[in-house]
Amino acid sequence: MENLIPILLALVGLGVGFGISEILQSKRSGSRINSAKREAKQIVEEANRQADLTRRSADVDAKEIIDKRRKDLDEEINKARENIASQEKRLATREETLQKRADLIDRQEAEHQRRDKDLHRRERELKDSEQKIEELADEARRKLERIAGMSSTEARKQLMNNMLDEARHEAAKHIKQIEEDAKIEADKKAKRIIATAIQRYSSEFVSEATVSVVHLPNDDMKGRIIGREGRNIRALEAATGMDLIIDDTPEAVIVSGFDPVRREIARLSLEKLVADGRIHPARIEEVVAKTSEELDAVIKEAGEQATFELGIHGIHHELVRLLGRLKYRTSYSQNQLQHAIEVGFLAGIMAAELGLNVKIAKRAGLLHDIGKAVDHEVEGSHAVIGADLLKKYGESPQIVHAVRAHHEDVKPESVLAVLIQAADALSGARPGARREMLETYVKRIEELERISKSFTGVDKAFAIQAGREVRVIVENAKIDDNEAVLLSKDIAKKIEAELTYPGQIRVTVIRETRAVEYAR
Repeated sequence: MENLIPILLALVGLGVGFGISEILQSKRSGSRINSAKREAKQIVEEANRQADLTRRSADVDAKEIIDKRRKDLDEEINKARENIASQEKRLATREETLQKRADLIDRQEAEHQRRDKDLHRRERELKDSEQKIEELADEARRKLERIAGMSSTEARKQLMNNMLDEARHEAAKHIKQIEEDAKIEADKKAKRIIATAIQRYSSEFVSEATVSVVHLPNDDMKGRIIGREGRNIRALEAATGMDLIIDDTPEAVIVSGFDPVRREIARLSLEKLVADGRIHPARIEEVVAKTSEELDAVIKEAGEQATFELGIHGIHHELVRLLGRLKYRTSYSQNQLQHAIEVGFLAGIMAAELGLNVKIAKRAGLLHDIGKAVDHEVEGSHAVIGADLLKKYGESPQIVHAVRAHHEDVKPESVLAVLIQAADALSGARPGARREMLETYVKRIEELERISKSFTGVDKAFAIQAGREVRVIVENAKIDDNEAVLLSKDIAKKIEAELTYPGQIRVTVIRETRAVEYAR
């Protein structure tokens, strides 16, 4: 028993301690719960506050969006109203225009109806007038038959006989006029031939083409060129065959002569002597001989270069040398070697188009003016001289004939001959081939237009293509189609009589009738 009391006391103490610990534990848990409740309440309050802020912000944003959308809708509505108003205005304007057009159409229909009535009335009047005219004509014919004592058939026959007699008379007059024109033309051609012959030897006409100018460093050099008692100038003239003209022209000596090669030798020799300063007869002969050798080499090289450009081989070396001499020959300031090369190219191109032998055509074109290299030494035209040279040096008969006939010295008998004629005319007559002074060119253009305007019925005249064509516009009421043909011939004849020009000039008379109406 006594042992149980301590145990019981221990158990009671343990129970009391356990109860106290439970009470303490319960108190701690309650405080934690309260603390948790307070925190939860704070969290809820904070969440409510944030939700309220978010809701207010959302309300503000939504209100702004709604206001912006309302404003956009108002602008779209205003634009739509403006577009509708503009469309209504355009529709009103279109309706007004359509109404005006309808009124105009009504007026035009009324006018057309009035014109139709007027036309029908005029047609009736015209028919009545025609009928009256026929009746008057029948009556006049019957009266004429009674007066003349012949029928209409007999009168018609008599009229035809009279017209035939008049036509025969007019034809005779025209034939006589044609014969007189032919005589005048023959005289003109004869004068042209004589003028060509004079051109070769007339110093006044050919002075620009037969002189070369050598510039001197000073006028004292003229005395050294002349030499004591003129021995230097005589030696130079004897060695070159040219005339040296020393006049008042400052610092210049003129070399004159018809042979272009000799003139070039004299020019080059004199330039060398002036540059060297040693001028005496022995030195002159030495320089002239050396210059002649150098120029021969240049001439040969020029001829070979021309054959090389055209791809022509087998030409006799003497013909090649003569070709090179053409380098120093000009016609209306056109270099004859370049002209020969150009004619060769043109003839080859046209031969290719016609299906002919291109090489033969080029060969004939290159050699067609070979006679000009020696025409100052041999009598005859350069075409005949050239043909004789080609025959001498073994060229084919068709090339010889083409060269002989390219200026109508003989009648062309082959297509090649006509081809060379055409190529020669193209090269010489193309714009820019033959130069002339600006004053002469302007004067010739003005004269062309003046001559064309001098005829009755001409309205305007224009010289075109560097003066190689003149176009004449005539007045329609004064010149008919037949008279236009005669007018072109008359203008061409007057141009031939009054002007001097290279090649030919084409006269074109233009007559036109214009009828203008407007579709409404």
